[in-house]
Formats: sequence, structure tokens, C-alpha cells
Amino acid sequence: MFRIGFDNDKYIRTQSQHIRERIAQFGGKLYLEFGGKLFDDFHASRVLPGFAPDSKIRMLVELANEAEIVIAINAADIEKNKVRGDLGITYDLDTLRLIDAFRDFGLYVGSVVLTRYADQPAAAAFQKRLETLGLRVYRHYSIPGYPMDVDRIVSDDGFGINEYIETTRSLVVVTGPGPGSGKMATCLSQLYHDHKRGVCSGYAKFETFPVWSLPLKHPVNLAYEAATADLKDVNMIDPFHLEAYGQTAVNYNRDVDVFPVVEAMLRHIYGNCPYKSPTDMGVNMVGFCIFDDEAVCEGAKDEILRRYYHALCAQRKGDSDGSEANKIKMLMQSLGIDASWRKVIAPALQRAEETDAPAVALQLADGRVVTGKTTKLLGAVSAMLLNALKALAGIPKEVDLISPHILTPVSDLKVERLGNHNPRLHLDEVLIALSISAVHEEPAKRALDCLGQLRHCDAHSTVILSQTDESVLKKLGIQMTCEPRYQTKKLYHR
Repeated sequence: MFRIGFDNDKYIRTQSQHIRERIAQFGGKLYLEFGGKLFDDFHASRVLPGFAPDSKIRMLVELANEAEIVIAINAADIEKNKVRGDLGITYDLDTLRLIDAFRDFGLYVGSVVLTRYADQPAAAAFQKRLETLGLRVYRHYSIPGYPMDVDRIVSDDGFGINEYIETTRSLVVVTGPGPGSGKMATCLSQLYHDHKRGVCSGYAKFETFPVWSLPLKHPVNLAYEAATADLKDVNMIDPFHLEAYGQTAVNYNRDVDVFPVVEAMLRHIYGNCPYKSPTDMGVNMVGFCIFDDEAVCEGAKDEILRRYYHALCAQRKGDSDGSEANKIKMLMQSLGIDASWRKVIAPALQRAEETDAPAVALQLADGRVVTGKTTKLLGAVSAMLLNALKALAGIPKEVDLISPHILTPVSDLKVERLGNHNPRLHLDEVLIALSISAVHEEPAKRALDCLGQLRHCDAHSTVILSQTDESVLKKLGIQMTCEPRYQTKKLYHR
């Protein structure tokens, strides 16, 4: 059950103030490499109950008058039409989405930089499109020997060949549509050019996870390993921080591995390195805003188990070789959790066994568990949703929230007019039908009014759900997992 353990207001205040202090440390200008999701960080909101999915962008809004955004996108990713797995859109389109989103929050997007530019036709076309839209675009190029050949990189033949990004604000947030966008190289290139121009500026890195101030094996940090199992990231004690300060701090392997290179580059630029460890480079204050560690631990363990089932389903779909699921299973074993930790799994499996058909179980905020079974007109997940709304609204189980006079014509339309083979209604269709019923039927209206109470509820399906149902569940804020099996034995599943 959902229990808050994180102070979101404190986080926004503390984090923005810490960034201001880092700006002052470097004489009034900071390039902040912003990793992870700026918008809709649902992973953080699940492992840190109370963390709002848009907390990071709202923190930047606190700095709106001081900040400008530079979006870095790898030109090679544009050329090969790389797609974001979570959104299903290409990186170039996601760049446009990010610009719109930043502007909606009142943040200034100064420019876009095409990194690793090599005259790719698609990248050149994208630059023209951006410039037509009134955006400034810069080109950064591949540097032979990057990142190891520091002498060449920090020279006129390295960073010196990159176009200098004109910025006007004290905080320059460098972000991108995904990993490998060239954010760090963009920041360091700017430091090189600023130094040559006599401009005082610095570099820092913003990463929410792993949380450096929590123990290495804390469930929140292990949940980060589960979330990045496909990248094979590993949390570790920062050896540079331990040596410099005698204090343990948690970082991850890629940052630790690259630190000596970054340190050497900063020494070449400044004459000395302002940081003694990769942890020093970070500005993350999230660990200091946890007020209920038990609630946070529970949220993180729930997330690890969800990631495990998602990895099993990915393996069943052929999108994974099983290594991700195996790694997450080891994390679960280290915490002593298994399927019994997730309270909705057993009821869903029991309901499926009783009905010999797919079933779904959901746990309400008060601890009650409701289930849904497959019927002639409703899929199990649709039936579960209606049963949950009945329970919340105090409506007897035998009451039909949606009249068969509405459900049957919709089902007939799907099959007879639109060519669907499945007559059962998906979640979006059920919600539309419920909205229509709510106009004239008081029980339907009462049920619809309870829809918001399903946010943060856990649910489990005994079969893999359709993309349509998964999308609606995500919008409702229901935390869904599925058994790694399909409802039918067909080879093609939509």
C-alpha cells in the first residue's frame, strides 16, 4: 500500500539552493549535465514515495530566471532513426517534444547541439528544420581518440573544432533525448572555449540515482541496478571519494571509470581539477529529503519486483535474452523478497485457476483486494477496473455499472464493422462507455468519481496485456505487472 516517505517540497528548495551554490563556486556560470528523465520520472516517484514525477523540472522552474536549456542530440542517432523505447518516437522528434515541454514550464531553450556530427544527411535536414522553426543549432564533431587522448581532445584540434554555443544565463542545463547524446562532451567543450575567452565557468553533473548518501545495498540503490539491468550498470563505493575524504559514497561503474579522464581534461583546461571524486561532481540532494526510510525501502522493493516481471515479459516477447531477469532475481535474493512480497500475485493466480481463464487482481489503498475475470464482453483487466470502482463507491457487486445495451453495440461495432477478432472491450473503450452511462445513471457517476483513487494501486495480470490496456493503466497511475505468458498461442500479438 502507498505510504509517503519523501518530502518533495524540501527537495525542490534544497536542490535549487545547492545548484545556486555550485554556480557561485565557479564564478557565476555553470554547465550542468542533466541525466535521467526531467519529465515524468515515474521510477523516482515509485522508489521515493512522495517524489512527484515532475519534481526535477519544477526545481528548474525555481531557477527559471537564471537557467537556459541546451539540448544535445547525437547526429548518428538521427541518421539511424533511433527510437525511445518508452515513448516509441525517434530521438529527433523527442527533441521537439522536449523543447515544447520546457517552454510550457516557462523555461528558455537556448539552442540545440548536434554532437558527433559528420555530414549525416538526416542530421543536416534536421538542422534546417530546427532553424526554420527559429532555433539556434550548433555542430560538435567526433574527435579521434576520444575520450582517452586528452592532449588532443583539449586542444584546437579537439574541442577547438567544435562550434562555440552562445549562452546568456548563469546556469546552462545540458540535456538530451537519451543516453549517448554527448551531454558531458558538450559541457567540457564549452569549458574549453570559455577558458580561452577568459570566461569563468564550471561543470557539474545531476543524476538522481544511485543516491550517493545512502548505503550501497540500500533498496533504493538496488532498484536503480534493477532499472538499468539492460545497461549492466553496477553500483559501487566511489574509491576516489573514499581516498580523498575517508568517507563512503555510492556511485556507479561508468562514472567511476570515466573520472580519471574527466579529471585530466579539467586539469588541462583549468590547470587543476576542482573535484577529487566523481561524487564531488554531483549536485544531487535527494537522499537528504527522505523522512521515512521504511516507506522508501518498501517502495524500492516493490519496484524491483515489478522490474523483474517486466524483464520476464520482455524475455517472453523476444526483446531480452533473459540476462536482465537473472540479474534482478539476484537482487531480489539479496533482499530476501520473492513473488509473495507482491500481494496481488497470489489472488490473481487463484482467480485464474478458479475460472480457467485470464484474471487480474488489484489492491486498493485500504488493503482490500479485488479481482476481475474474463467475460463475454469484458477482458479481465476491464472487469477488474469496474469491480474496483464498485468497491470504492460502495456499490454492490451485482449492479451493472454499464448496461449491456451499451456494451453489446460497442462490441458488435468492433467485430462486425471494424474487423476486430476480439469482441471484448479494452480499458479505454470501457471508460468511454462508463462516462456515457454516468450522464444518466447515478451508480456509474459515483464509480467514475472514484477513478482518481486508483493511483498508486498495485495490480497483477495472469497474462501479458495489450499495449492499449497498459497505456491506460499507466495514465491511471496503476502499477501493473504481468505473468510472462500470452492469452493465446498465436505467434503475432498486438
